[in-house]
Amino acid sequence: MESEHQPKLSPVRAFQVLHGGSMEPEETYTSLSEYHDYEPSLEFDDSELIQTTGLAPLPPELLDIPDELIDRSTSDGTIEENFEEELAHAPEVYAEIATSSLDYDCFAELSRNGVVDVVGDDEIGRRIIVVSACRLPSSKDLHPDKLLRYLMFTLDKYVEQDYSVVYFHYGLTSKNKPPLSWLWKAYKAFDRKYKKNLKALYLVHPTNFIRIVWQMLRPAISVKFGRKMMYVNSLQELQHYLNLEKICIPEPVLEYDKLLQSKSPKGARNNPDRSDREQNAIKAAQKDSLSPPATQQFGVSLHFIKENNTNMVDSIPPVVRQCVEFLSQPDALETEGIFRRSANISVIKELQRACNRGEPISFRDDPHNAAVLLKTFLRDLEEPLMTFDLYDEILKFQTWSNRDKPRQVKILILERLPLDNYKLLKYIIQFLWKVQDRSCLNKMTSSNLAVVFGPNLSWPPNGQMSLQAIAPINAFTDFLLENQESIFII
Repeated sequence: MESEHQPKLSPVRAFQVLHGGSMEPEETYTSLSEYHDYEPSLEFDDSELIQTTGLAPLPPELLDIPDELIDRSTSDGTIEENFEEELAHAPEVYAEIATSSLDYDCFAELSRNGVVDVVGDDEIGRRIIVVSACRLPSSKDLHPDKLLRYLMFTLDKYVEQDYSVVYFHYGLTSKNKPPLSWLWKAYKAFDRKYKKNLKALYLVHPTNFIRIVWQMLRPAISVKFGRKMMYVNSLQELQHYLNLEKICIPEPVLEYDKLLQSKSPKGARNNPDRSDREQNAIKAAQKDSLSPPATQQFGVSLHFIKENNTNMVDSIPPVVRQCVEFLSQPDALETEGIFRRSANISVIKELQRACNRGEPISFRDDPHNAAVLLKTFLRDLEEPLMTFDLYDEILKFQTWSNRDKPRQVKILILERLPLDNYKLLKYIIQFLWKVQDRSCLNKMTSSNLAVVFGPNLSWPPNGQMSLQAIAPINAFTDFLLENQESIFII
């Protein structure tokens, strides 16, 4: 007698059977330790289009999720949900979100909460955008569609250049968590414009809940996008790829990470029983004891470079002059997306080491290598080119009247900026004027260049720049580019 019992499929496997998806062993989820710099091709990628266009409802017999699976999925405190049912009712398109009008005033509360922060560039010139779940207001006070519009409103300013996203998952609870179907809406709303230049999506402190959701969405998400997303289990792991000192990490996330580290034997070994103040003092002493070689140009001050390079011409560091002269060649100057594309991290590190050792450097006939190296030099200066003293003044730029702006900017540049800083700033701005003059070919207008260079010319003493500060800094940089002939008169 044949048994009438039919084995029940797991929810992930059921989804794959319905949609013809398969998961090969070699496609298991990428861990950060296995991650290497991934550069997608810039030409049109039809893999973004070849994907499931909708999610059909699943039969009732396939919606049985084992109790132990549900228990694991809610370890972060979120409410229990039927993943298949939520995703099956997600609409195929979300055009009303993508095309709705965007007004910054309606996002004032989200901006104050710091849900999204743009914190400058990483070590190879990619803008870093931070999303913090713990700063999300209650779902009763925030419609998910408004959150999605705010994310798109923020990203729109940066998606034309290479960028990375850091998502701090800790703090997502049943009170502030958007519905699961919203994830599918968000993925459909973020079209190729947003996905093309996204280089990495770091998901920090993931829970079993988020892992299961990802596996449910994975068959409908392009393979190329999936490779950009990776789990990061601790801030210590994230430190290998990003400078955490420049990232505004919420206090609850820091406390949660300390808790995880204290429970981990490996974390206990790496964090001996010392206070944070003692550990910082030890690190500072170690840093001071390692004096850089005289040939070093990255990570030091302009004064140090000038003192140790007797062959400097007109206060321009040798590496800056090499980059600018290479990029001033017509073929390089007309490269589409120059300063917006990133470069191979290993190549940039090799060029930095060669430069710091005083060895000749070769850009390998790649303008992007020279462009990223120039941005890296500015970003690694001990003090920003516009100095810490002028930071607060620059933040007031947008409050000045159009009549006062020329006079106020000239005071900052001609009177308050140190002479060596002034000469280097003039050299760079006049070169960028040549770049924007070819914007019909390289697509880099003065506003585009300001978005790229603004955070590399000015940042606060603590290194953590808020989203609110970026707008005036970019506007100030754009003003310098547009009016360089009347500002740099000396």
